[in-house]
Amino acid sequence: MHRMENVSVQKDLAGGYCDNLNQYSRFLTREVYIGDVPMGGLNPIRIQSMTTTDTMDTLATVEQTIRMVESGCEYVRITAPSMKEAENLAQIKKELRSRGYTVPLVADIHFTPNAAEAAARIVEKVRVNPGNYADKKRFENIEYTQLAYQAELERIYKKFSPLVKICKEYGTAMRIGTNHGSLSDRIMSQYGDTPRGMVESAMEFMRMCEDMNYYNLVISMKASNTQVMVQAYRLLVETMVKEGMNYPLHLGVTEAGDGEDGRIKSAVGIGTLLEDGLGDTIRVSLTEDPEFEAPVAKALADRYARRSAPVAGTERIAVKDLSYSPYVYNRRVTQPVQHIGGHHHPVVMLDVSAKNLKDPYILMEAGYQYSAVLDKYNMADQACDLVYLGDALPSFSFPGNLRQIYNYNTWLGLKDKANCHPLLKLEAYAESEQKDPFLNLLSVNAGAYDPSLLQSLDETAVLVLETGAEHGMAEQRAFFIALLANHIQVPVIIKRTYKEISADDLTLYAATDLGALLTDGFGDGVWIDAPQTVALSTLNAVSFIILQATRTRISKAEYISCPSCGRTLFDLQETTQLIRSRTDHLKGIKIAIMGCIVNGPGEMADADYGYVGAGPDKITLYRSKEVVKKNLSAAFALDALIELIKEDGNWTEVK
Repeated sequence: MHRMENVSVQKDLAGGYCDNLNQYSRFLTREVYIGDVPMGGLNPIRIQSMTTTDTMDTLATVEQTIRMVESGCEYVRITAPSMKEAENLAQIKKELRSRGYTVPLVADIHFTPNAAEAAARIVEKVRVNPGNYADKKRFENIEYTQLAYQAELERIYKKFSPLVKICKEYGTAMRIGTNHGSLSDRIMSQYGDTPRGMVESAMEFMRMCEDMNYYNLVISMKASNTQVMVQAYRLLVETMVKEGMNYPLHLGVTEAGDGEDGRIKSAVGIGTLLEDGLGDTIRVSLTEDPEFEAPVAKALADRYARRSAPVAGTERIAVKDLSYSPYVYNRRVTQPVQHIGGHHHPVVMLDVSAKNLKDPYILMEAGYQYSAVLDKYNMADQACDLVYLGDALPSFSFPGNLRQIYNYNTWLGLKDKANCHPLLKLEAYAESEQKDPFLNLLSVNAGAYDPSLLQSLDETAVLVLETGAEHGMAEQRAFFIALLANHIQVPVIIKRTYKEISADDLTLYAATDLGALLTDGFGDGVWIDAPQTVALSTLNAVSFIILQATRTRISKAEYISCPSCGRTLFDLQETTQLIRSRTDHLKGIKIAIMGCIVNGPGEMADADYGYVGAGPDKITLYRSKEVVKKNLSAAFALDALIELIKEDGNWTEVK
């Protein structure tokens, strides 16, 4: 694709990051060849992952690469922290090719330009991190004059240009990958620890590449904070468009963690951007073996394989027309109704209407803790706030802090309406013969409603915004945009209905659909409506993890754990589980578990405490970005971490 053609496809974006917020439309990027597997343009969203083996162990790396390819990886990244690993990439590539595997290889480079230059002659793509390739991070706050800043850029240009020349000569692609956790002191001093700083860190290197007429680039803006990640990618696209660029985007949430938490956190960040039409390749970073990452990435990507057909009756909503900023998190202002909306955290609602309501233990699936001594339920940190019973009547008493929602006519017939509230359609509310003086839930279809009915809602109304449409997130987003435009401050519970879906897909889809709205500050509650084959406990857990991943409701400890690679200095999976087993009762505490120093110190800035590999059997502990204890033996490091948490007054005993 010629340079002028790349510029011309950007006109519709009008300086934004998305052509139409109410209609899925993929951002058309430059096609970049990585080996014989092109990325961007009209190609499908590509899947990739990274090996966790020692790069010097050729056989182990080859065999793991093959497992990754067979699980769905179209590119495989391998760390090359020094010259010896970079040079051994040739042996790894040779062995793979001899076995019939032609998967493009990507060398992951940090701190070592000479290793990048060696790798660029061997593999199909190199990844460099602007924050530590030719820059430094010592957490020093330096004031730069304009001349001093320009001198630093010229120094970096001289150090970076040899790699660009080699990539041009060998036809090697390059990913310029900014990490929130490794912004240089220079960028931090100029822009702070911000999405704008992440974007400028990458743009500096991109401009240098273009100055040398090198365009074989892929760009990423990765962070462990999903809000920061989403804002950075959006700002990146806006900035690229202004400067006539449209490079392919590599999406990923760094240090997402493991299990359901890691999958949901990844889906929140990646899925939100996919809904915006952004993303040409995906890497899901789980603290698990890499072959388990590709299926998750593929499930996310497959949902957008055929989503460019127009939706009848939709009106174009452009970024420039918004009354809110999608680049900064601000929760939509609402007037609270019975602890829903306002400054209250988003609520969780569950449907128990088809459950056995003669069995009081059903509430344990909804997150409540039962005390046999007191013979009553207590509300836990991850207990739902509302239950929908429809027309079903329970044979036992609910806890006083759990609100029961009934269909309107059934609610009318209740003798005792304490903590019981009606659900009825928005259209029926004005004519209803009796209203609840405290809380009325009004269901409204995001794709079909009468806007005039929203103007006369009273102070007891909370909307339940429903959709089961394939592209329902955009419908619901358009509804929220209309509420803002008309200054309507009624609280809204977001309801997503999935009819035929597996539990695994539901986890990813709900994280995308609900997470995308919550990340933009929309929603005062969530309600996932799923087939009866999906357990109530699963729906409850997924709801709370989504809220945690979007940082809109913190209900448990959070672990920022990296996915491991050849640089890792201890068993990350085992260590993460061990730390979790002793600290997961600490509500709201963020602990970063890093295998090495590449992103460790930077990611500490987004965590309360850090546990970082410093060498074989050596662990360094951080309080935020401050080193507290160096080179502890791994056998004693966890106890030392717990003592540190206790010293700070942040420890509580397990109840």
